[in-house]
Amino acid sequence: MGKVVTLGEIMMRLSTNPGERLAHAQQLEVCYGGGEANVAISLANYGHEVAFASKVPNNALGQSVKKFLNSYGVSTTHLLFGGQRLGLYYMEAGVGKRSADVIYDRTGSSFAAITEIEWDLDALFEGVDLFHISGITPALSKEWKQLTIDLIKTAKKTGVKISFDINYRSKLWSLEEAREIIKLILPYVDYCSAGDMDARYLLNISEYSENNDNKNAMIYYYQEMQKLFPNIEVFYSTKRIIHSATENDLTGNLWIEKKYYESDCHNINPIIDRIGGGDAFSGGVLHGLLCQNDPQTIINFATAASALKHTVNGDCNQFSVSEVNDFLETGSGKINR
Repeated sequence: MGKVVTLGEIMMRLSTNPGERLAHAQQLEVCYGGGEANVAISLANYGHEVAFASKVPNNALGQSVKKFLNSYGVSTTHLLFGGQRLGLYYMEAGVGKRSADVIYDRTGSSFAAITEIEWDLDALFEGVDLFHISGITPALSKEWKQLTIDLIKTAKKTGVKISFDINYRSKLWSLEEAREIIKLILPYVDYCSAGDMDARYLLNISEYSENNDNKNAMIYYYQEMQKLFPNIEVFYSTKRIIHSATENDLTGNLWIEKKYYESDCHNINPIIDRIGGGDAFSGGVLHGLLCQNDPQTIINFATAASALKHTVNGDCNQFSVSEVNDFLETGSGKINR
């Protein structure tokens, strides 16, 4: 098992029930989530020693966040308290052909308002095997663009492996802004979550046009990304076929040691909650890398973990290693008794 630090913003999520429009909702379901926190929870579920670094207000909401993380076994030693507010996001649940929709309310949050590094970096990275962060964090402010790079450089200097999920969010920054910063970050990254859209639109890699074969297309994109950033040891992503908001086909792929690996396709129907599915996938990949599992085992496990996440409400994965492996063996929806 590895020692991991993830860093980012955790928010309160307020969601409608399926079939309700946000503009007409009389009540909203509350949970907490955020890309890096979701990955931390997955890895803690799998038995790793995980700490989540962030900043929340010093009030009942901040304490609720702490209790939420601790309930999943995530250390909050590096969770800072202060600032004005907890970031929020609202989600209108998708149904059928109507997509889910997200509204962010995070401007001026305790985390987003940070202007200088407030953590003791020696303590933050002491004995750590892996540091995970995503492209959401530098999208939050001008200061966070530089702070993200500084944190990654510091972790790298101490010998920590860097995991970076590009996680582009068009509601937070433009493609031009993201492209500029991500190209500065990737030279320090060891493991990267990046798919074909990231390759084309953020890294300016020409579109694959030889045929419609997804496997060959992904091999091409991974090869081209690795040419640009030979320091990156592992690339991974999912390929999703969207039949509706409540039915998707999900396949995972992995590029490691210049070889391509692909999982079986999971038909997920019905989807209970898609939010956090990508983070559950990242958590599964990072678990496999930390445990030095073989590549096919890594991608099978990670994709199964993501498929399972789609079956529960909330942002985070709630399954253990044994439950994911049992699902891989059976996966039929039968009663286990």
